[in-house]
Amino acid sequence: MDSQNNVPAMETTERVMFFDTDAGGVVHNIAYLRFIETNRSFLAEKLGWKLGEMMEVQQCPVVVRTEIDYRRPARLWDRLVVRGQLEKFDRCRFWCAFTITRETDDEKLITCRQMLVVVKLPDMKVIRLPQHWETDFGHLKT
Repeated sequence: MDSQNNVPAMETTERVMFFDTDAGGVVHNIAYLRFIETNRSFLAEKLGWKLGEMMEVQQCPVVVRTEIDYRRPARLWDRLVVRGQLEKFDRCRFWCAFTITRETDDEKLITCRQMLVVVKLPDMKVIRLPQHWETDFGHLKT
């Protein structure tokens, strides 16, 4: 939780490995989405979806839209900081915002927004967001 503005947030770090890059040592565009996926998985736990329990509960958040801007490239062996947070929500959808920066100079490399819905498994029916979000994160409601 970002204590300044009561927004659920998560910070994770990644090290760029050889398999994340092309022949020039520049990170592949899809690798950034994997870094964001890791961050979002930990953020989901803060939002109430425990990864180890999702299959038992039969509810899980699913990405339905991704907007990403590639500003500067990361390179082989860079240490990256991924910051994600709940940006806003309505009855059934929510948006998370992400940035990826290089640890050494805090240069912003990536900005990304994702829209998600929660589905009930196994039929993938969209369900309402948890009621406690109104109380806990009401200031983020659209």
